[in-house]
Amino acid sequence: MRNPIRWKNLRPRFLPLYGVGIGLLFFVRPAALDYAVGATAVLSGALLRTWGAGHLEKTTSLTITGPYAYLRHPLYLGTLLVGTGIGLMVGGWVALVVLALFLPWFFLDYFPRKERAESERLEAHYGEALAAYRAAVPALRPRIQPWTPVPNAPGLEDPSRRWSLDRYSENNELGALLGVLAVLTAFGLRTAVVLGSP
Repeated sequence: MRNPIRWKNLRPRFLPLYGVGIGLLFFVRPAALDYAVGATAVLSGALLRTWGAGHLEKTTSLTITGPYAYLRHPLYLGTLLVGTGIGLMVGGWVALVVLALFLPWFFLDYFPRKERAESERLEAHYGEALAAYRAAVPALRPRIQPWTPVPNAPGLEDPSRRWSLDRYSENNELGALLGVLAVLTAFGLRTAVVLGSP
């Protein structure tokens, strides 16, 4: 199992973000309903990321199993759900501010930049297989039915491949899950304190 701490997430440029998160814990008074709705979105995103990371093979084939049969970017949709859920958990006008900052950043900067870089890398390796996959599978809006490729198409992974703890660990997703659980616990405790106060 890989070390779950991703040192790149501890770079100084992330410190203001962590400071805002800690500040929110001290200054917001989350309501139980806000916490429940937000935590549901956060857990959904974390589970989607977990499912995707256990299928994702970054170097040997184009991943098309698990959630990748329904959408091309389950990890990014998971991130969107986690970020939105955290915004909803804080509740009130602060939630509006958090979402007004997070959603434009995600859709106008983070996701387009990541998808562009990923597409260039994958296109260089998988060409026609990627073109067929992109034509059939949406980026963030899941299909109703899983996509089934043409049998034995070159460059695609084995469509019967299952979720793997080794792949999950290799994709370093445990650290993200631990971070999500820490946030849920911290906001859960804060919500409990608010509910218990007169």
